[in-house]
Amino acid sequence: MQITTKSIDFSTPLYLDSGRILEPYRITYETYGELDETKSNVIVVCHAFSGSHHASGRYTPTDKPGWWDALIGDGKAVDTTKYFVVCINVIGSCYGSTGPKSENHKTMKPHGLKFPVITIRDMVRAQKTLLARLGIFNVKAILGGSMGGMQALSFAVEYPDFAQIVIPMATTYATTPWVIALNKVAQSALLADPAFDGGNYDSEEIKQNGFAGLSAARMAGYLGYISPVGMSGKFGRNYVANDGLFELFGQFEVERYLDYNGNNFVKWFDPLSFLYLSKAINIFDIAYGYDSLEDALSRIRSSLCLLSFKGDTMFFPAEMQHIARTMQKLGKENVSYVCIDSDYGHDAFLVEVDKFCDLVSDILERKI
Repeated sequence: MQITTKSIDFSTPLYLDSGRILEPYRITYETYGELDETKSNVIVVCHAFSGSHHASGRYTPTDKPGWWDALIGDGKAVDTTKYFVVCINVIGSCYGSTGPKSENHKTMKPHGLKFPVITIRDMVRAQKTLLARLGIFNVKAILGGSMGGMQALSFAVEYPDFAQIVIPMATTYATTPWVIALNKVAQSALLADPAFDGGNYDSEEIKQNGFAGLSAARMAGYLGYISPVGMSGKFGRNYVANDGLFELFGQFEVERYLDYNGNNFVKWFDPLSFLYLSKAINIFDIAYGYDSLEDALSRIRSSLCLLSFKGDTMFFPAEMQHIARTMQKLGKENVSYVCIDSDYGHDAFLVEVDKFCDLVSDILERKI
């Protein structure tokens, strides 16, 4: 599989939903496979909250597989021998595209907390600009899960003629108070750490020394990512073998898991990006700027294929089902809905790819 990673700088202004302007800005992206002569084999993959443009394959220096490597590649459900796959790092993130730790060209210092609030629609607007720069004005499909699903749904509403097929997974039409509350707990943990220093921390220093606030924020996130059933199946009540049950800081396996992931998260994700992307998720509402949800969904002309997961306790299946029912009430026949039988939780779209890969392949091949 051919993998290409690039960054492009844009000098034209990006007008944001907040009324502010991002100028200049950079977008980093990765492609897999080869573009055909008619540019008709393009699939756009949208990443989730802590994801990046590295969706598939392996390369140095870490040789780490892409976050959806089980789904994308030669001979896989999103078959890169047939399709040209593009995954774009969203603005506001910390993997190459312009974000709060990027340099402000006027002050020559990081934007920090002066960086503008970014919306899901802003992310999509920037991606659309990049694709136009690449000479891509129509695509075969767009797919993504969680925050990536929000982007996919936004593409369908904002650019009705852009994609033939749109596959949002494990997402919603408007973020619920439950998710906003989870994000508030995480945000509070992060901001309570003196190391945050008003956003003026040294990124390399916290990678070396740790950042307890961001670690705790990541742990709070796992309460949404893995369901209670998933937690029980993954860890049970197993206790760390060499910890005493009556030691105050002895740990259950689930506690050790959270510690491990929380501490590692600091080494590869940025606290400011955590705050800005959480904000983008919190304020997401596909009906924003329209008269109603019905008004927004009525714009969709792509074949909309909604995938939810039974055990998702972050974006509940009923939320995706509501999108399908609303469109059906509008008389639109270009929508389908499938609930995947999984108890794992929200992260099933990343972890249990085997449960829906054949379905995705069939949707892309127009077999269903």
